[in-house]
Amino acid sequence: MDLRLKGLRALVTGGTKGIGRAIAETLASEGADVAICARNGEEVKVTAAALAKKGGRSQGHVVEVGDAKALKNWVEAVAAAFGGIDIVIANVSALAISGDEEGWRRGFEVDLMHSVRLVNAAMPWLEKSSAGSIVTISSVSGREIDFAAGPYGAFKAALIHYTQGLAYQLAGKNIRANTVSPGNTYFEGGVWNKIKDGNPELYRTALALNPTGRMGTPQEMANAAVFLASPAASFITGTNLVVDGALTRGVQL
Repeated sequence: MDLRLKGLRALVTGGTKGIGRAIAETLASEGADVAICARNGEEVKVTAAALAKKGGRSQGHVVEVGDAKALKNWVEAVAAAFGGIDIVIANVSALAISGDEEGWRRGFEVDLMHSVRLVNAAMPWLEKSSAGSIVTISSVSGREIDFAAGPYGAFKAALIHYTQGLAYQLAGKNIRANTVSPGNTYFEGGVWNKIKDGNPELYRTALALNPTGRMGTPQEMANAAVFLASPAASFITGTNLVVDGALTRGVQL
């Protein structure tokens, strides 16, 4: 299937590792121009160089997405360099599991408000695009109560509601908005890699919950996100695509 991404201009937050890196690489492989941001300067530099080797234009910037001004400046800089924006993918999460006030504050600023601010900053260019698309990365923890109940689950649920609202509000402007809700996703250096080493009992429990007997990979999550972002999904908007290997049991109506 041709996703018709060649020449489209995409932003991905948190694009240097895990799901975000896989999304950025997949977009670039499909011919899109891709800009990423993250906090680690060396990782940003290495990732941007790797994306450039896939043929399209690439940009990498160091950005703390909880900083509203820095995020807006990044979006404007990329739009100026690329000549516009067609796709925004809000991927960053604070992974705030702790229920203290700091956890709630970080979850609000990073998971929810960074997504809102990213969309708002990109909107002038999305409105001019013939393929405007927004994808937010939520989680199965936004669908059901699990060990991440608290700020993480609450703000992931809020993202789904926010994105579906965008889909309705922006449909008349030909801008689509969808959410991907990954299940447990394993990669070196990721949260489940750390849990496997630091809390093997929790890791075994989580693994046993999935009837496939394994966790997902960043590429499997990226495949879903890139498809939804692409013109190939032109009539899909307002959906929450769960990618979890049948981990969750709730019926999504």
